[in-house]
Amino acid sequence: MADLDRRRILVVDDEERMVRFIRMNLEHDGFQVGEAFNGKQAIQKIRDFTPDLILLDVMMPDIDGFDVLETIRDFSNVPVIMLTAKGEEDDRVRGLEHGADDYITKPFSPRELVSRIKAVLRRTEGATGSMHGLIEIDKRLKIDFERREIWLEGKLVKLRPTEYRLLYHLVQNAGWVVSHDQLLQKVWGYEYRDEPHYVRLYINYLRQKLEKDPANPQYILTERGVGYRFVDFKRNKEDKETE
Repeated sequence: MADLDRRRILVVDDEERMVRFIRMNLEHDGFQVGEAFNGKQAIQKIRDFTPDLILLDVMMPDIDGFDVLETIRDFSNVPVIMLTAKGEEDDRVRGLEHGADDYITKPFSPRELVSRIKAVLRRTEGATGSMHGLIEIDKRLKIDFERREIWLEGKLVKLRPTEYRLLYHLVQNAGWVVSHDQLLQKVWGYEYRDEPHYVRLYINYLRQKLEKDPANPQYILTERGVGYRFVDFKRNKEDKETE
């Protein structure tokens, strides 16, 4: 990944030894590193340091990581990776539901940490590929991937970077089934091949934001046991025009 020396990582953890360990390894890989040792410091540091990504510990003495994450999401979409010693499913899902982009369980290797950081940074950059201009799905939903704008019933919808990237790959393959494995690789990266719950969780996020009735989706359709298919809006338009 190019220009790593320009990527700024804020490390938030109340254990100074852990912060030093992470800093040493990230600086070795070319990152700039900022430090915060509690939730209040972290929130102030985000405004001063303007990080490209935050590593945020869950267990902290003043404000826990989940509360810090909620505060961050009130004013920033900066990618966040949660650091947790628990590794329990409930904690991982809770972090993702609060707006985290990933989690990593302590103890972790420097190689794993750097790999996860690069994967999150890659997907939040979100290339627009060959889809240009305003795409009209139907009268209700319009998308402009170049401008990173989603219009629903005439109003802008705010998507997190991972939600946006997932929608892009679904719309790019409209009418075709995209498997769970393909979405994991395209949206999250090869490192996430054994994390299928990411796809299910973020499909649910998109449906909650875009569908009239998320329980009976019209745009993002489930192909059981295989993956997901975005409605073939081009074919639907052609059918209407020939009626």
